Amino acid sequence: MPLSSTIAPHLPYLRRFARALAGTQAAGDAYVAATLEVLAEDPSLFDAGLDPRVALYRTFLGLWNSVGINLKPEFASGDTLVDRKLEQITPLPRQAFLLCSVEGFLPADAAVILNTSESNIDALIDTAGREIAAQVATDVLIIEDEPMIAMDLESIVEGLGHRVAGVARTHGEALRAVKDEKPGLVLADIQLADGSSGLDAVNEMLGSFAVPVIFITAYPDRLLTGERPEPAFLITKPYQPDTVKAIVSQALFFERRAQLREQPSASA
Repeated sequence: MPLSSTIAPHLPYLRRFARALAGTQAAGDAYVAATLEVLAEDPSLFDAGLDPRVALYRTFLGLWNSVGINLKPEFASGDTLVDRKLEQITPLPRQAFLLCSVEGFLPADAAVILNTSESNIDALIDTAGREIAAQVATDVLIIEDEPMIAMDLESIVEGLGHRVAGVARTHGEALRAVKDEKPGLVLADIQLADGSSGLDAVNEMLGSFAVPVIFITAYPDRLLTGERPEPAFLITKPYQPDTVKAIVSQALFFERRAQLREQPSASA
């Protein structure tokens, strides 16, 4: 079977993973494109003796963690220019945590992907867990029309130390919820109770203020086509609590770094 056919089923989920690592669609997609270019030039870099998904992620993270690439002031893929500084690279503990909690790899597979031992994977995940626990709390808006799922998300968010600012079931409720109080994070379903779209509600919000957004959907393939603007952070239903924790942590990780970068210029 051609290599392109072997890896094709796994590319939408690699894009999801890449965006979670990079914090933006553009940066994540640029790295996936670069990985495909590398494999096209040298297919031997794909270890055919491994499970195809493991081999693909291993090749991708080999490029992601490449010091030679990341010391460059910018990384180009097609018309997309992405800043690549070493301090912007998602560190290994978060890579291991995302591999296991979001992508569903077993620790043994994550160890192969990151070219380390299984015991080290456990240590990396433990480190990531401590980072999450130390994260600064924020207000979270949940846009979800199913009461049981909304209650579950509330419990997970509050368990991380955040405050639920509100729960909205429709497009209109979501916009009213942010009228007087702006959240620090939004968790949004795509299909809402009245047939409206959580995606549309979020787009309207983002027109007036900036906030990290995590989309939750039972149909991720509809948002991972590569043919239109897509979310950087995406959770698939049914989800595991650790998946929500990992993505919430990652979204706020990038938000905090953005705020720290802005502080010197704001005080200048």
